[in-house]
Amino acid sequence: MVAALVGIRPLAAHEMPPPGSRALRAVDPLPGDDDACRSVDAWSVSTRRLPGICRLPEAAEFAVERCIDPDCGRWERSDLASLFDDPSRPLLIFIHGNRYEAGEAKGQGVLLARHCTAGCPGGCRPRVVIFSWPSAQQGILLKDGRAKYDRAHADGHYLAWFLGQVAPERPVAIVGYSFGALITLEALEDLVAAERSGRTDMLPWTRRSGRTHLVFVAPAVRCDALAPRGPYAETLACFDRLTLVINSRDDALKFFPWLDRDVRADALGKVGMPRRWAGAAEFTATDAATFVGKNHGLPLYLASPALSRRIATGALEALVP
Repeated sequence: MVAALVGIRPLAAHEMPPPGSRALRAVDPLPGDDDACRSVDAWSVSTRRLPGICRLPEAAEFAVERCIDPDCGRWERSDLASLFDDPSRPLLIFIHGNRYEAGEAKGQGVLLARHCTAGCPGGCRPRVVIFSWPSAQQGILLKDGRAKYDRAHADGHYLAWFLGQVAPERPVAIVGYSFGALITLEALEDLVAAERSGRTDMLPWTRRSGRTHLVFVAPAVRCDALAPRGPYAETLACFDRLTLVINSRDDALKFFPWLDRDVRADALGKVGMPRRWAGAAEFTATDAATFVGKNHGLPLYLASPALSRRIATGALEALVP
């Protein structure tokens, strides 16, 4: 099953970084934006010690930490009450992909936060939440990918419970990289079902007054996910904007059809989707293959000024009226 690359443009030559440029590390400052680097407000919500589950939980005992020194990577224990203490502060939720250790997830979340706060017009300063799930490498590529594909569905249930605690008026942006996009859509599907069933422990999501933006980077989710008869079509009611960054040459995503033997669909992050599938949501799409090549790694996207700016604006521009 292949979707057309409709409305997706490659980066132009003038948007590319110079040859030999490297991906920035979490500790690298952004040129001319020291204030943005110092003002990163980063938190980690971890499911790494929680069991796999097959449905939306009644509660979740996340490990919550707050970053007290992003340059030195110092974190301290905290709780959800502290994380949610200011409903007017927008949330930027980063959900990483496969083969991330806990420290790596935190580092890339801080890196993303720096790029987003430095590159977004209007100076939006969100509270960044790194949703850290158990994705450390387990075996060879295909076996590992299938295990994480299954776990991503479980973590969608945990993310749904977390999102169900967010105040309806609070603006939310979710950046889902690779399997992070699958976790996001699984969570939104749960939220739709919870609202339909009348669960009183979950705040409504489809009728939120706060805006919701999604940014999917190289999403490891089936390409027909948001098609009119796709498995996640109902989640269109859950967000106002979708920014899609694909890589049509991604070597890792070419194995996606083998992860689920019953589906055999290509990855959305490799083949894209038509604009009409986004419904009423704002939609932009970009093919990053010219710069990223066959590689599969978020720092490569952030190393391109054009791509990092697209991620930042997709997530944060007009998030707060």
